[in-house]
Amino acid sequence: MTVRAVLGIRRWRRNPVCRATDRHEAWAALAALLLMLLAAPVAGWKTGSLTDDALQRAVRVQHEQRHLTAAVVVRPASGTSRFAQDPEAATVAEGSMRTPVVAEWRAPDGTARTGTVSTASTKTTPGARIRIWTDGRGDPAMRPMDVSTAHTHAVLAGIGATLLAGGLTEIARRLAVWRMMQRRYARLDRAWAEVGPDWGRTGTGS
Repeated sequence: MTVRAVLGIRRWRRNPVCRATDRHEAWAALAALLLMLLAAPVAGWKTGSLTDDALQRAVRVQHEQRHLTAAVVVRPASGTSRFAQDPEAATVAEGSMRTPVVAEWRAPDGTARTGTVSTASTKTTPGARIRIWTDGRGDPAMRPMDVSTAHTHAVLAGIGATLLAGGLTEIARRLAVWRMMQRRYARLDRAWAEVGPDWGRTGTGS
């Protein structure tokens, strides 16, 4: 509909039966098309760039504050833990089974720590060694985001912003056309109200 209206601009410019609202509708369509082709991609690129910068800073902070630590399994644990993905199984899909275990490890200051963590490793017998992530105090922490994941999220954010900008532009165009149509109908109603009472009467020229 937008492209058809744009193509009609040249044809309607010298058309004697062309209404002003037809030309206005075509110009609105042209403006919307230019915004979709130019402004929307720019908005998406800017959003993706800003998102990527923010995520990359978050990645650096997380890698500075979290440490990969060796832990020793003490015994199996019941329930689930929200911490410590085993980096050896980082490629395991989300939602895969993780085994909660009670493990021992040392904090960065050398203090011995014991707690419940979850691991995707198949070696969970007492004495098995696993690797976990801890924060600066030695408490279990989530595995930090990697650079590729941050880039992926930034790309998705940029694509989403582009689609959103294009959708909002089309909605604005449709609202403008709807408003023009309402005004056109209002003018027709006023014209009919002026002519209608004399319609078909003698001497009216009908």
